[in-house]
Amino acid sequence: MKSRTDGMWWGTAIEAPDPGGLARFYAELLGWHIGHEEPGTAVVAASPQGPFFTFQQAEDYRTPVWPPADGEQRPMMHFDFQVGDLDSAVVEAVALGAKVAESQLQANVRVLFDPAGHPFCLCYDEG
Repeated sequence: MKSRTDGMWWGTAIEAPDPGGLARFYAELLGWHIGHEEPGTAVVAASPQGPFFTFQQAEDYRTPVWPPADGEQRPMMHFDFQVGDLDSAVVEAVALGAKVAESQLQANVRVLFDPAGHPFCLCYDEG
């Protein structure tokens, strides 16, 4: 985008039933910090320039279903996080409140659900 310059922030907005709780989960999971929190909105940041995850209050929130199923709320997007040790990363995420999905399609990827039920993937990639 031509109007963007160095130092401008960028991020992703995610609907959640408890924005502050979900922000704390991802801040702990990623080692980021909560950059802003107010009723209905919480922002987790990697640095002052971003990237940011903005969690916004969603009334009538419907938990996405994984794997997708006809007639159910589909995941609209998900996060992928590269990890150096898949098993220990799963243990850490579960200790923070994540749940492991029953359906796992790849040996080097684990699908988990955050506390709001959004799927995310931990990916082991030797590089």
